[in-house]
Amino acid sequence: MKARFFGPSRHVRVGVGTGIGKAIRVTSIKKAQGGRGETIRIVIHALLIALVIRTFLFQPFNIPSGSMKATLLIGDYLFVSKFSYGYSHFSLPFSPPLFSGRFFGSDPARGDVVVFRPPKKEDTDFIKRVIGLPGDRIQMKDGRLFINDVEVRRERLSDFVGPNPCASFLFPGRVKRWKETLDNGVSYETLDCEDNGKYDNTNVFTVPPGHFFMMGDNRDNSDDSRDSVGYVPRENLIGRAQVIFFSVDEGESAWTFWRWPISVRWGRLFNIVR
Repeated sequence: MKARFFGPSRHVRVGVGTGIGKAIRVTSIKKAQGGRGETIRIVIHALLIALVIRTFLFQPFNIPSGSMKATLLIGDYLFVSKFSYGYSHFSLPFSPPLFSGRFFGSDPARGDVVVFRPPKKEDTDFIKRVIGLPGDRIQMKDGRLFINDVEVRRERLSDFVGPNPCASFLFPGRVKRWKETLDNGVSYETLDCEDNGKYDNTNVFTVPPGHFFMMGDNRDNSDDSRDSVGYVPRENLIGRAQVIFFSVDEGESAWTFWRWPISVRWGRLFNIVR
């Protein structure tokens, strides 16, 4: 009797327990698979959103050279608006030559700070200031800028003091600083490393149709349209520099977050690029 009682009872308990165990395991597996699927979908959506933002709205850039001092410093990180001048194939990631020309295009204004690809280095991003528009005549005389035979007004400011903008080493230097004001009211600072420098006296540059003349604000230490960059086609424009969202001292890495209290240039964060 006892054997018959415990035998069937034990068998029933085992049968019920096995069913629950299988149900729990199946449910757990389904939940795990569903959780992984949801995570994958979130990651894909996030990547697509980031791709759309980078392609059509804003793209981050960092400043690796001193050609735009004192406006932009080595170690600045900034957002560039891709929609300001429309879109060319240079707006796309990796710049595949899928089409020519620009869509929804508009020309930059004189004085805009622009990211572009030079015609002779289309795999490299440059950032300079737009000085000459199509049809303009640009010339440097004794370090002074002339646009269409009219001298651009400038006034002397206090010297720029900081990591030497005229050399590759980081020792502090003192350099002449000027404020230029264009005919449309745009003002900005320029640096003058030396009198009678290489680019202080030039021939007249006449900007062809559909092209722009770019210059760095660090006038004696900038590879720009006065030299190998040449005239920049409208198609090669990428976007307009808008705001500095992060900045670290020259020679510091943005990823060494434990040094941020002393390496971050807090006063430059969220400055508008002018």
